[in-house]
Amino acid sequence: MTNTPSKIRKQYENTNFPHVILRFEDGHEIQFPKGTRKSFDAWEGERIKILAVWDPTSGDREKVDTWRAEQFDDEKTA
Repeated sequence: MTNTPSKIRKQYENTNFPHVILRFEDGHEIQFPKGTRKSFDAWEGERIKILAVWDPTSGDREKVDTWRAEQFDDEKTA
C-alpha cells in the first residue's frame, strides 16, 4: 500500500519582484504582480519553481528559487 500525498492549501506574497510566476511540477503556472498575495493548492512534497519576470515584453524569466510546497506560508483565512 502506497501513501498518496495530501493536498495542502498554501499562499505566496510577491514583495520583491515586478512580476512573479509559480511553476508547478505538472506544468501549470500562477502569475501575479508585485504587492499581490495568491493562495493555491499543492501536493505535499511538490517542488514549485519561483520565477521572476523583470520585463514582461521580453518573455525572459529568471529562476529565483525552488521550494517544496511545505515551505510556503499556510493560507490565512480572514
